[in-house]
Amino acid sequence: MTGRQAADHRAPDGAAPGRRRGLRLPLSRWDLLAALALAAGAAFVVHRVATGFAYRWEWEALPQFLLRRDPETGRWVANVLLQGFFTTIRLSLAAMLFASLIGFAMALLRMSRRRFRRWVAAAYVELLRNSPPIVLVFLFYYFIGDQLLAGWSGNEAPGGVFDLLGAPPGGRVTFLSAVFTLALFEGAYITEIIRAGIQAIEPGQHEAAAAQGFSRWQRLRYILWPQALRRILPPLGGQFISTIKDSAIVSVISIPELTFRGQELMAATHLTAETWIAVAGLYFLLTCGCSLAFSRWERASRRRTA
Repeated sequence: MTGRQAADHRAPDGAAPGRRRGLRLPLSRWDLLAALALAAGAAFVVHRVATGFAYRWEWEALPQFLLRRDPETGRWVANVLLQGFFTTIRLSLAAMLFASLIGFAMALLRMSRRRFRRWVAAAYVELLRNSPPIVLVFLFYYFIGDQLLAGWSGNEAPGGVFDLLGAPPGGRVTFLSAVFTLALFEGAYITEIIRAGIQAIEPGQHEAAAAQGFSRWQRLRYILWPQALRRILPPLGGQFISTIKDSAIVSVISIPELTFRGQELMAATHLTAETWIAVAGLYFLLTCGCSLAFSRWERASRRRTA
């Protein structure tokens, strides 16, 4: 064996023999068996759909419910499914914004030195996390919508924040009830995410900041929060994706989001499979895009703090 051959067989940087940097090992037999099982399962599903699924597919009728041509302007505008898609985006963004504010405030209460504040935050977290979200939707809809905000109906409701959130003029109270419900429900999980991220920082960071004369708020703002943000970004991104999926629950109070629009379209056209496959695809497009965006944000945050 020549010197060059021996160098090629040496493991770089202490790696195991036979492994070379930049190359991947071949698949194991278990990987191959799993791939074959998945391929067989997919082939079986396709075969059953093609031969034993008594359903007439009409995919050519679906695009018109995504986009339509406006007869007045001649431009392509969003139709039923895309209108629900955009409503889901506005609803999720508004809910996540308020949920982040609630979660941050409750996380500070959870870490407070005063026992009563910790009890209040703990009661909020345990109550919301252990309650079915659909029950919360009905509770907020009938209590807040019909009682506390009874005077804000239709066009009498004030604009401003409602217009900014994209709430429809005739259903602002219902939209606000849905946003509050999702914000409070998701805020309970964000509370624990933020609390765990801050408390995961070494105690020496607290002590060093206190020794430098920082106040408690200054320690949180300048020392603890920048470090905690790197820890909470991955679970926070996952929680935002969960908010998008949980927003389908508010279809039970007739919020015209994606799931509700899908139900309307299915009832009107009887395109059951096509409608729900399209709805699932739009949800996947939205959640996958958010996942990629949070991944890039996380990498950029690591590079800035490296």
